[in-house]
Amino acid sequence: MPTASEKALDDLLVSQEFMEDPYPLLRQLREEDPVHWSDSIGGWILTRYDDMVVTFKDTGHYSNEGRLAKAVAYLPPETRAEFKTFEDHYRQRSLIHSDPPDHTRLRSLVTKAFNARVVEGMRPRMQEVVNQVFDAALQPGQMDVIKDLAIPLPVTVLAEILGVPKADVHLFKDWADGLLAFQGVNKPPVPVLRRSQESILGLRTYLGALLKQKKAHPGEDLLSELAAAEAEGERLSETELLNTCITLLVAGHETTTSLIGNGIWALLRHPDQWQLLKNDPTLVTSAIEEILRFESPVARQPRLMKVEAEMGGKQLRQGEMVFQMLNAANRDPAYFTDPDLFDIRRQKNRHIAFGLGPHFCVGALLARTEGQVVFSTLITRLPNIRLVNEKPDWDVHKPNSRMLKSLPVLV
Repeated sequence: MPTASEKALDDLLVSQEFMEDPYPLLRQLREEDPVHWSDSIGGWILTRYDDMVVTFKDTGHYSNEGRLAKAVAYLPPETRAEFKTFEDHYRQRSLIHSDPPDHTRLRSLVTKAFNARVVEGMRPRMQEVVNQVFDAALQPGQMDVIKDLAIPLPVTVLAEILGVPKADVHLFKDWADGLLAFQGVNKPPVPVLRRSQESILGLRTYLGALLKQKKAHPGEDLLSELAAAEAEGERLSETELLNTCITLLVAGHETTTSLIGNGIWALLRHPDQWQLLKNDPTLVTSAIEEILRFESPVARQPRLMKVEAEMGGKQLRQGEMVFQMLNAANRDPAYFTDPDLFDIRRQKNRHIAFGLGPHFCVGALLARTEGQVVFSTLITRLPNIRLVNEKPDWDVHKPNSRMLKSLPVLV
């Protein structure tokens, strides 16, 4: 039986207070119990940088396969049967729900769409979108950074890389929100699971029809290339094709949305750093890396124990879940001097906001480039930008993400 203090700590891990400011509790866990079992979250909580490196690299023990399908494992059989589509989706292979060698094969098909040449080729389009947003904000003198910039920019860019019609881009935010709603939550409520399953069905129907068009009339976009690979039969199955496309459309923009929102928030909350950046725009690159470290867009990542392993003196058993708390690792004093200090001139900054090893984020370069365009333009176009509210509006319903729901600013 857990002690009263252990129960209180476990309750805190799923509280709104923790979602708004997780760092004090993560620091406590890292110092006192860095491999911590949490009944409330439903798995092991890892808070040390070194332990996360192991779990990223060792896919033989810490697996991506089937990890999210466990979200329905707690349901009684008659209720669980309702979520067969959900469970099948997360048991089937896709880019981030597979391990090598399948992951290696799938990754090789999409990597070239996110290489330096393609990303640089998208820079003028990124600049155009950012300029349009800032132009629209100047007359009223205000905007919501999340709604007006941080969401539409990455969704627009990703849709153009993939080959999604502009008229359909607006559909993906609701699908993404629905699909991600259950993640990071132990025993997600049935209504949340229903919403996620409906998003899967909506995405599969939409993408199935779009990929059929791409096969008949291919263009110069990633979906056309993936459809061709599926048609070849040996490199990509129809299921892998659909699931990978869903992954790219949904997960592909969330990190950048967080990076932009969290970055503008952090800079405006630290006016000395904002002034430093305005005085020396060459600091944009290091500022982006510090934003990624200081407010990691992905707060936690789950792994499923494939076989038993020992970590931090604890036995992690086959079938148990492990949660990599990236925002804890990126403030580990063993790797970062003054980790709770926001310093855009930080020299030693080997953060793992984009992961590590085989599953290092395929869109990392794209996210960083979009960040460069946003923050460089912000300096020149909106140098007097300021917060409307001092209290941040964190999205407390997405445990896996560190994301603001809104960020109103005056320009």
